[in-house]
Amino acid sequence: MTTSAELGLPALTVAPGGVATTTLTVRNDLDIVEAYTLEVVGDCAAWTTVEPARVSLYPGTSETVTVRLAPPRSPAARAGEFPLGIRILPTERPELVTVPETTVTVTPFHELQAALAPRRRRGWLRGRYRTSVRNLGNTPGTVVLTPGQAGEELRFRATPERLRLEPGESGELRLQARARKLIWFGKPASWPFEVTVGPEQAATGKGANGEASAAAGTGAPDAKGAGDGRDAKDGKGPGSTGGSASTEAPAPLQRPLLDGEFIQLPIFPKWLLALLAALLALLLAWFALVRPAVRSSAKQAAEQAVAQQSATPAASAAAPGGAPSAASGGNPGNPGGQGKPGGGQPSTGGRAVGPGLAEPGTGRQSSATIDVQTASGASSTGNYQVPHGKVFDITDIVVANFQGDQGLLTITAGKQTITTIALETFRNQDYHWVTPIQVPEDQAVTATVTCESPGTPASGKQAETCHELLNISGALSDIKQGN
Repeated sequence: MTTSAELGLPALTVAPGGVATTTLTVRNDLDIVEAYTLEVVGDCAAWTTVEPARVSLYPGTSETVTVRLAPPRSPAARAGEFPLGIRILPTERPELVTVPETTVTVTPFHELQAALAPRRRRGWLRGRYRTSVRNLGNTPGTVVLTPGQAGEELRFRATPERLRLEPGESGELRLQARARKLIWFGKPASWPFEVTVGPEQAATGKGANGEASAAAGTGAPDAKGAGDGRDAKDGKGPGSTGGSASTEAPAPLQRPLLDGEFIQLPIFPKWLLALLAALLALLLAWFALVRPAVRSSAKQAAEQAVAQQSATPAASAAAPGGAPSAASGGNPGNPGGQGKPGGGQPSTGGRAVGPGLAEPGTGRQSSATIDVQTASGASSTGNYQVPHGKVFDITDIVVANFQGDQGLLTITAGKQTITTIALETFRNQDYHWVTPIQVPEDQAVTATVTCESPGTPASGKQAETCHELLNISGALSDIKQGN
């Protein structure tokens, strides 16, 4: 005498989020009325129920109850095969407990949750993003990223290339978007793109069970799992002894699609180009207009100063007979009138300025060289002194600025200023007089140089000092003694 029980199906297949049912027949083979408590045991107990959970049977009678399996669509319902047992506990004869068993197959499903951060990046060449992925499916899987862009302006690289996640586990992949070429000028360019997050099997065209599946790329359920569900539903599974079961097909595989954007900035923005253009215009205006005007004004100021200095001694040294001076009438031998050489020198017809007259017939051609070297920012003087008892009639002066120095040169004869001239306005300058400039005995011809900047001679190396040469030519005569 015992209690017997039998499940309607020896094996069941159920999809997470779906429902599968089977039957359990309990028979009382005792000679007493017995009440039975039905309790689910095993890994499937959390989501399996028996309706009703308690039955009472007369001797020799039986009753069929419904076993309902409803695994949740979550990582808690792991995919695989699990044993399911129904413990039947008699109230009067508990020692006659029995546990019929069956095998439940939970089909796998894939579900991913993903987010891209930040959604927008700015840069000259590349942007970096983070992709957070969580496996909400019930089976381990390898996740890959599949970026895409409408054009071919961007290239992508994921690190790591694939990420394996257990059910319920989260992970992160880094994505880099790199432009194919730089934007040198112009406006920023916007490159939108999409990132598909999915399991590696779906990306390679394989089903969840590793079998080729035409529907894997579109997220269709596994064909094998679906077939098992149909067998269970029809009650025609292998080893079936009766009862019924039902399954619901799992939802299609969803692969998250993330939107991103890379804004590529130009190397040189518009405001920088406008600034460079303005600076170039100012530079051209300086060299074309301002600098020549400044130099011309400085030259005119120097010439006016020389003219004023020359006019004062010319007025005091005028001859009693009212002979015209070189400052008022001009000197036909002055080339271009530069510096007014000989200005203020009276035309005396051979008479010396100081005491004593030149003795006729004693004049001899003579020349002297004055060499002046001046440090930058300083002034120095060179001179030639007329010997005692002599009169020097100057007819020619040649000035050489062979280095191209910059500064100021002043030439004086005795107490008279012959000329003041800017060095940068010439390399070689010569002066000639029809009426000689007479320098009395013991007086000197002086060259004073103020050096602003040494020039560069023919050697190509800038000189350390200013260097000017003056060659003075004329007639050196004896002074006539007596009245």
